[in-house]
Amino acid sequence: MRRTFTWLPWILLIIVIVGFMGWQQMTKPKAPISPDGVKLPAEKVEPLIDTTRTGGVVSYHAAVKVAAPAVVNIYTTQSIQNVQHPLLNDPAFRQFFGDQLPEQFQHGPDQNSLGSGVIVRPDGYILTNNHVIAQADKIIVALNDGRTAEAQVVGTDPDTDLAVIKINLDKLPVLPFKLSGNEVGDVVLAIGNPFGVGQTVTQGIISATGRSDLSISTYEDFIQTDAAINPGNSGGALIDVSGNLIGVNTAIFSQSGGSMGIGFAISAKVCQQVLNSILKDGRVVRGWLGIGLQAIKNENLLTPKQIGVEVAEVQSQGPADLGGLEKGDIILKVNEEVITSPSHLRNYIAQQAPNSKASILVKRGNQEAIREVVIGELKKVTNDTNKQFIPLPKR
Repeated sequence: MRRTFTWLPWILLIIVIVGFMGWQQMTKPKAPISPDGVKLPAEKVEPLIDTTRTGGVVSYHAAVKVAAPAVVNIYTTQSIQNVQHPLLNDPAFRQFFGDQLPEQFQHGPDQNSLGSGVIVRPDGYILTNNHVIAQADKIIVALNDGRTAEAQVVGTDPDTDLAVIKINLDKLPVLPFKLSGNEVGDVVLAIGNPFGVGQTVTQGIISATGRSDLSISTYEDFIQTDAAINPGNSGGALIDVSGNLIGVNTAIFSQSGGSMGIGFAISAKVCQQVLNSILKDGRVVRGWLGIGLQAIKNENLLTPKQIGVEVAEVQSQGPADLGGLEKGDIILKVNEEVITSPSHLRNYIAQQAPNSKASILVKRGNQEAIREVVIGELKKVTNDTNKQFIPLPKR
């Protein structure tokens, strides 16, 4: 009996150790699988920082060393024959640039533009901004190791300003998507090719997450950062200190065309969704309800902001109409997702698969009820742009 009690603490210790190791394996990020079965790198969890000196972090060179090879420079050539850029007729655009218009808005027989991109698969698939490669006759990708290759467009998504291109090289360095939460105040690094000077790294923090309703693109889920982003950074990487891709740099708030400390990156979650959809279907497939939305007006500024959005219109025979929604309904939740704004609901529905069912909690008058709606497929979206937020100009 005494011998049993002697061994019992050791047995319990072994159980605790095994349990802890099992818990670590369960919580470790899993390597994502592309729709065509290609295994992508898993998100890194250990910060790649230098803390050798007393007083905290002194360098992020380890994270840059891991991430920089997967960030490429993109050069495009477009033939222009006496065609005036439509933005030149926009008074708001001229107000921000004044008389010093970027080169790409001048006339000429050929136009050489540049931007950046991020390698997201080892077989040559690259994410960049749609406005970087739009209407390009030729796309040249320059790698960090000195190699160059001509790229082909795989698919574009103007509604998020993302595009997927491919080069015929293999065994390429890849940046893993960071799909776990990002916090305001986290240190981030922006990598790109500003003004064509060569690959450049700038450092800042996450200023805000989930930015939307900026009228930069149709579907918005931006990470805001104060890391310096300038023309040429467009399509480049915003990474964390572990070398994970947390976003693709896409726009700046600027009155001069240069960095003013307010930059926006498309979140990795949106980037991965667009990439997978283009690889699977050749285009981005989005869910659709067939309703118009408006925010709930708060008459008294002293009262707490109400959750939900108001249905402003319902398209006849659309998914919402067939599901029993009416004009004036307040949508509170969709599949237990609490709705906070029209853009929140629009983004959430867009991510749902067509023909899937959604349980929508609506408030009509003083009564709440669940409406079961079969999500439809969005056919076409018109992009409305507020020119106060501009895509990073190409040079």
